[in-house]
Amino acid sequence: MLKNIANEQEVRSWDGDDGDHWTEHEEMYNGATERHYRHLVDALRIGKSERVLDVGCGCGLSTRDAARAASSGSALGVDLSARMLERARERAQEEGLTNVSFEQADAQVHAFAPGSFDVVMSRFGGMFFADPVTGYRNLARAAKPGARLAMLSWQGVEHNPWLQEFRAALSLGRPLPPEPVDAPGPFGLATDAHIRRVLGEGGWTDINVERVHEPMYFGRTAADAFAALRDMGLVRGLAKALNFDEGERQDALDRFHATLRDHESNEGVLIESNAWLITARRA
Repeated sequence: MLKNIANEQEVRSWDGDDGDHWTEHEEMYNGATERHYRHLVDALRIGKSERVLDVGCGCGLSTRDAARAASSGSALGVDLSARMLERARERAQEEGLTNVSFEQADAQVHAFAPGSFDVVMSRFGGMFFADPVTGYRNLARAAKPGARLAMLSWQGVEHNPWLQEFRAALSLGRPLPPEPVDAPGPFGLATDAHIRRVLGEGGWTDINVERVHEPMYFGRTAADAFAALRDMGLVRGLAKALNFDEGERQDALDRFHATLRDHESNEGVLIESNAWLITARRA
């Protein structure tokens, strides 16, 4: 049960429809950024006795991987979604992991024990803080001096063909409001300068921002991808923002399905994307 909340809008989303959708389609979402995640794993270099904090852990894949790497240490995953955390605990039990735990918490303001973690990580979960400097300062307090931070975040829409094509298909040619950049949301850490300012003011040093260019994987076939994505938050949000009637909504979905078919290949439905791999050290 969430008691201390800094961003109620994100809580309503992730502890509601978005969290439910991600849980239902856990496998698809894990697969979508698997290639990006490999870069994060390589950067983390988690030691056997380290204590790891995973921010925005979702259904817990990255937390469980961290627990396996820290076999004599521990891993804690925090997220806003009660349902995703329930799934994460189920998976950890199925896998026989005893050094992993999960907690529903807003990491911007949660009272972590000071100086507890050797590693802070996030797989596309660190962009949603209402006040990012405060959020990363709170994570710095939770980290030991010299602790490592490694995260993935999205670059802006203009660098992400997958989102450009989704928006174009779903808008039916109508003008769309721009996705906010460097504001709380998927693109909350979209630019190099903003990332460096936020982390520097938040108590982190040795900041490095590296481009990750990898395709998103949405499923074996366009039909698989469409079945999972047709009710995702982006689709629902655009239909609501553009005030579609039922016929227009169906037209938008048909165009969306066609876009997915355009990207079918022998390796599945792949669309180009660009992210950041961010590393830093607790000052």
